[in-house]
Amino acid sequence: MHTATHRTSRRNLLALFALPLAAQEKTSELKATPNPNERTTLRIAREVQREILRLPNYGLFDDLRFGIKGDEVILKGFASRPTLKDSAERVAKRVEGVGKVTNQIEVLPLSRQDDDIRVRTYVAIYGHPTLSRYNPNRGAPLFQSRASLATGITNDPPPGWHPIHIIVKNGNVWLEGVVDSTGDRTIAELQANTVPGAFQVTNNLQVPNREMQELGKGK
Repeated sequence: MHTATHRTSRRNLLALFALPLAAQEKTSELKATPNPNERTTLRIAREVQREILRLPNYGLFDDLRFGIKGDEVILKGFASRPTLKDSAERVAKRVEGVGKVTNQIEVLPLSRQDDDIRVRTYVAIYGHPTLSRYNPNRGAPLFQSRASLATGITNDPPPGWHPIHIIVKNGNVWLEGVVDSTGDRTIAELQANTVPGAFQVTNNLQVPNREMQELGKGK
């Protein structure tokens, strides 16, 4: 697993993690031998992350983040379904050492237009020959189940862990997660830009280590 973190003051917010990404990079920011407070923060972060990743209603149309300040967990990000916001708060509260949970997760608006954009973006990205290997149901055809056809893909998302998360809000699309190369990152953005009805695509996909650094130099 890889991680993407926001650079925040360690005094004000010691750890801010992006899910589904692990705490590897943020851990490297801390001293080689962390003091007890840092060890406690890292333990809480790993446990909160693990609990959220296990939520059955956390999927490719969601992007959750959390920060830790003392014994307080600050939940952030976007949830495509209201139940996810409540579930994330519930599991964070039960982690040992957490004294308070501030839930700032934004529930995305219920919109048939956004739901259609999610379907089209999902097919455009995970159906591309180069990106199809990221499909956890590799080799399976990309189509909506009967439940999805009846209720919309937001309420019945494709199963399995998808490394490229698709966030849609009022016609705007954000790509979140980690891919193997800058080429995959570019293809995902190009594919999302072909989706009818999408107003703007913001590509926040991360590329591990050296390749991400090279991408930054090219901006």
